[in-house]
Amino acid sequence: MVYPKRRRLYRLSIPRKNRRVKDMIEAGLGLYAISIPAALLILFSVAEWLWPRSKRALPRKYRWLTHMLFFLTNAALGRLLALFVVVASAAAWADSYSFGLLHQTHWPLSLEAGLAFILLDLAVWVQHRAMHRLPVLWRIHKVHHSDRDLDTTTALRFHPFELLTSTIFKSACVTLLGVPVLVALAFELWLNCNALFNHSNIRLPRSMDRVLRMILVTPDMHLVHHSTDRSEQNYNYGFALTWWDRLFGTYVYESAMGRDQQTIGLEEMADDRPAHFFWSMKLPLT
Repeated sequence: MVYPKRRRLYRLSIPRKNRRVKDMIEAGLGLYAISIPAALLILFSVAEWLWPRSKRALPRKYRWLTHMLFFLTNAALGRLLALFVVVASAAAWADSYSFGLLHQTHWPLSLEAGLAFILLDLAVWVQHRAMHRLPVLWRIHKVHHSDRDLDTTTALRFHPFELLTSTIFKSACVTLLGVPVLVALAFELWLNCNALFNHSNIRLPRSMDRVLRMILVTPDMHLVHHSTDRSEQNYNYGFALTWWDRLFGTYVYESAMGRDQQTIGLEEMADDRPAHFFWSMKLPLT
């Protein structure tokens, strides 16, 4: 149920000083959303050099340039989308009108935030599975899967059409759930950091990997999802939490090829084309 007048009166009753603090926190999270992933990108790239998991099929030079161009293109698109719809603005709208599931509860913020993280992570898992199951969505998602190597920069390799689809979907989920703005921003940061980690080409000790994947998607776990074996691409959809793959029967520990022998990418694109930006941008249209 919507209570716009009542909500506006409540907002007017908040001291101006507190509103300034809230705005500063949101601005700070926006800064962290850039600086923390950037720092992790450098950190994981160094770790890949020190403890590589797999040998590279293609040189870094063109792949990394292509992935940086994807990042810049999506950053520009993100700025354009901000004029219409973004996850944070969807959360702000839900907050202004007391719209969504969490606005009908009276739970502590910590409990609401934890529930929001879990439900949004499930939503991202559902979206990812749909990207593989629906042909029209697979056409854009296969740009990500066409990468013949897997490293932390692969987390930047998403076609702008996929960014657009994902933004609209997550914004709708945030609105329906009534996720607070700060929680929505924190979740986006959490998701991006996990993507950089589980796409990285880092060889973790087996014991560490087993412990971590009880909760988080590890590089070895996500490696299976990028197998050239199309059937194995239908496993390990998780981006952050491993629970949904275990719950819905899409979890597998390791590729049938073996961790060290597994090939990455798409069988029909086993050449250097995926390393080129314009070819990758046109891929959904071919």
